Amino acid sequence: MTDNTEHKTNVDLTEVAKFEALASRWWDTENEFKPLHDINPLRVDYINEHAKSLKGKKVIDVGCGGGILSEAMSKLGAQVKGIDMGEAPLAVAELHKKESKLHIDYERITAEDIAEREAGQYDVVTCLEMLEHVPDPSSVIKACMKLAKPGGDVFFSTINRNPKAYLFAIIGAEYILNMLPKGTHDYAKFIQPSELSNYARHAGLEVQHIIGMTYNPITKHYKLTTKDVSVNYMMHTQKPNA
Repeated sequence: MTDNTEHKTNVDLTEVAKFEALASRWWDTENEFKPLHDINPLRVDYINEHAKSLKGKKVIDVGCGGGILSEAMSKLGAQVKGIDMGEAPLAVAELHKKESKLHIDYERITAEDIAEREAGQYDVVTCLEMLEHVPDPSSVIKACMKLAKPGGDVFFSTINRNPKAYLFAIIGAEYILNMLPKGTHDYAKFIQPSELSNYARHAGLEVQHIIGMTYNPITKHYKLTTKDVSVNYMMHTQKPNA
């Protein structure tokens, strides 16, 4: 793992600390990260479909954490780089990739800094469950656009900001169902789809598709649906061809 932490202007150290404290349990499928493991196949399938196959493509996973998404994309044949500002999650990601016998390049660096160094080098850029944890999400989105090649695919996922999202993502998930540690999310940092679309367009990206993710607490199953983006959602954007 490479460590390049010279610039930290768009990093919330309190948010980083939350995930640092949980790093050892990142690959425990029955603990705090169970929801991430449960939704990962849906997210990867969506990315693989809309990117028209990840096989052979150069991909960067922004805010990769312990590497759950990075490993899944690598298994589909992508050449993956994962970046994060959490030292402990990255250490876990490094260890697990060796156990999985995968080739993934992890680096501790901000999206903005690596965009300066590796602009226009990636076929696919993913930034999932990360925008709601940084002070300035628009800055990360601009960096993701910069990292993508002309015609490249850029994917985001985050949480909508409305009373239902507060009820489901915070009260339900953190306090009633105990699916996530209390304090994982800050409602004020949730992002409405219209806001994310505006950030993307202002960064120079074209919005291609948006899809919601719903959870049934009785069956304990997640599903993707275009009919409901009221809580969790994903957005596929594209950098225009030069």
